[in-house]
Amino acid sequence: MVDATFWWRGAVIYQIYPRSFLDTNGDGVGDLPGIIQRLDYVASLGVDAIWIAPFFRSPMADFGYDIADYRDVDPLFGTVDDFDRLLAKAHALGVKVMIDQVLSHTSDQHAWFKESREGRDNPKADWYVWADAKPDGSAPNNWLSLFGGSAWQWEPRRGQYYLHNFLASQPDLNFHHPDVRAAVLDNVRFWLDKGVDGLRLDAINFCFHDRQLRDNPPKPKEKRVGRGFSPDNPYAFQYHYYNNTQPENLAFLEDLRVLLDRYPTAVTLGEISSEDSLATMAEYTRGHRLHMGYSFELLSSEFSAAYIRQTVEQLEAQMDEGWPCWAISNHDVERVLTRWGNGNATPRLANVLTAMLCSLRGSVCIYQGEELGLTEAEVPYESLRDPYGITFWPNFKGRDGCRTPMPWDDSAFAGFSKVTPWLPIDKAHKTLAVAYQEAHPDSVLNGFRRFMQWRATQSALRLGDIRFLETPEPVLAFVRNHAGEQVLSVFNLGKQPQTLNLPEVGTAELLTGHGLQQGTLVDGALQLPGHAVLFARLIDAQD
Repeated sequence: MVDATFWWRGAVIYQIYPRSFLDTNGDGVGDLPGIIQRLDYVASLGVDAIWIAPFFRSPMADFGYDIADYRDVDPLFGTVDDFDRLLAKAHALGVKVMIDQVLSHTSDQHAWFKESREGRDNPKADWYVWADAKPDGSAPNNWLSLFGGSAWQWEPRRGQYYLHNFLASQPDLNFHHPDVRAAVLDNVRFWLDKGVDGLRLDAINFCFHDRQLRDNPPKPKEKRVGRGFSPDNPYAFQYHYYNNTQPENLAFLEDLRVLLDRYPTAVTLGEISSEDSLATMAEYTRGHRLHMGYSFELLSSEFSAAYIRQTVEQLEAQMDEGWPCWAISNHDVERVLTRWGNGNATPRLANVLTAMLCSLRGSVCIYQGEELGLTEAEVPYESLRDPYGITFWPNFKGRDGCRTPMPWDDSAFAGFSKVTPWLPIDKAHKTLAVAYQEAHPDSVLNGFRRFMQWRATQSALRLGDIRFLETPEPVLAFVRNHAGEQVLSVFNLGKQPQTLNLPEVGTAELLTGHGLQQGTLVDGALQLPGHAVLFARLIDAQD
């Protein structure tokens, strides 16, 4: 029996982007009552928890990641009472609830910032990162915003610049100020007191900045590899040594963990994007800091068995104490079937990728629509809403293509809304709608459900150690070991059949019931159809 305090180890967390889940009030935007209405569906997927993207009061410049009031629900999504009802129903269904917390910055419409910008001698004067101009009037240093251009914005009321690592309407809080840290933790406590089961911490390594405001050094052209942003974004031109991932952040994470310890079953999951995200994940989950961390390594366009193995092994070599969380899709990147499908976005590939992800050591985030095998939606320029995509069009189309509404049926607006949705619905998605897939036993959705039901019975896949085996492309193979049980997990990530020998596995007993296309294994000789898996219990494996 797993200790309830550690429910999150090996958990599958289903990410809900509320704007695009279900609209119940006819404004074309999803809402909290819509999530409530579909919680039975979510529970039927066999997931352990949901993570809800921001639903707090916001001017929506960055669609909720610019928070104006951390303790209120934006009317666009409903009310605080709606959230309480959501929490109660999810718990009744046995589903944990995690919420997004955006701690490093606020909206420029937040009361704290409105007060801070009025002058240099008010109580909140130092709650944000303010700096004087250089003698020539230019910005204090060379730091860049992730969304393009300088990370500094001039504020005439104070006659100073303020820092914004993201949009200019998302000013960075000054975490060097103890009152800021206390206020942030108090906002977190508000939701923990309500009974949330966890916090997904957005851009958690961006809380502190270098006090000396030192320039970031230039990055050589050959190393300008960005994950999740436009290849021509000047943000990639620098090593971001000073505008994020500062050593002071470790003490804050420890203070945050002290708060979480008062709520023994609550958990933190930190989003980490640094110059060495895997090393930062290991550091941030070491000791008494974050429970889990995830980064963008498997959210990139790089796709091969070798790359996945290299990424996981690199983290495993450094993460001596912590617990990883893996994702291959979310609301910030192109959907995985388009990104990794290479034009072969088949239903079987969708299920194989889910099985591979859910067999790695750690916990897992599944983005809404992955269970349907959705591909990236085509959104024309005139329909774009993402400021990131609008700025960098046409070289980078932004994040709208992964944020289009969930297709529930094949009606005019896919059962998402009775009016035109905030983003257009891709016609191809209607053929993958929930109603259609539920009626077809061999659909991606039903395959997803069968696999999740089976995985829940496999403690080695949820909790075990991981050891990779030598295999040629495009085959990925590893052994999960827990309490003396060893489970061989093999994935053909290509569409062509593969034959190979795995003599080190010894005697093996095939595991069935997962519902996926299964390979064969006889005396170490393995045969895998295209986009197929093999799970087996090892009886006398060689070390």
